[in-house]
Amino acid sequence: MKQAKLVLIGAGPGDPELITIKAIRMLEQADIILYDALANDELLNYASAACIKRFVGKRYGCHALSQEEINTLIVEYGQKHKIVVRLKGGDPFVFGRAQEEIETARLAGMEVELVPGISSAIAVPASQMIPLTCRGINESFWVTTGTTRTGEISTDIQLAAKSSATVIILMAMSKLEGIMDIFRTHGKSDTPVAIIQNGTTKDEKMIIGTVKDIFFKATYEGIGNPAIIIVGEVVKLHPSLLKSAINERTRDGIFQKKSL
Repeated sequence: MKQAKLVLIGAGPGDPELITIKAIRMLEQADIILYDALANDELLNYASAACIKRFVGKRYGCHALSQEEINTLIVEYGQKHKIVVRLKGGDPFVFGRAQEEIETARLAGMEVELVPGISSAIAVPASQMIPLTCRGINESFWVTTGTTRTGEISTDIQLAAKSSATVIILMAMSKLEGIMDIFRTHGKSDTPVAIIQNGTTKDEKMIIGTVKDIFFKATYEGIGNPAIIIVGEVVKLHPSLLKSAINERTRDGIFQKKSL
């Protein structure tokens, strides 16, 4: 029997059209697809009728299987089939725990291939016309997790809050209030913040505020995971805020003209 292969595929941020041609080709060849909660179910339609499709998703507070159990499945299916696909939301190498699965597969004698995906950290803000960098506003951006494996707020948030960079925070809604407190202590109370839930999908929901009020807005609107938090002056470039700024300048111009 030909050596089994583990193929890790990035499913993109949620919109089923935001997936690569190579990913589609590998899904078509798959004998097994182990898919996550953040991978759009529509992508399973690319698989053959004979392909086994198994949900192994993990979300905050609800794990279908532990990572150790998923690793065991990869090996077990690899002993019986040629191509085992792990379909992960976003990109497998961006908080996707891909390395653990790669090491498991290699120890079991399996080949490994990775098909990168479009990361939600970049695509979701872009879908709302929020650039992560803009000349004259900022020169860099951070992508960080909100919580560590111990459940604590990542210490990288402290470093990011000191920077002028755009900060994109993933898996952080359960720590939103504490994270915003950190930004406040670094003088960022009035810094714009956007939170986008279920980005690029039909269930997308977005709120915009500032560091000092975004927690209350998110609570009122019932915003939760999965969501992307964007902290930075680039949030002001969202079309709704640009339109408001243009209208305000227009009104000011009319008022000054009348005064003259």
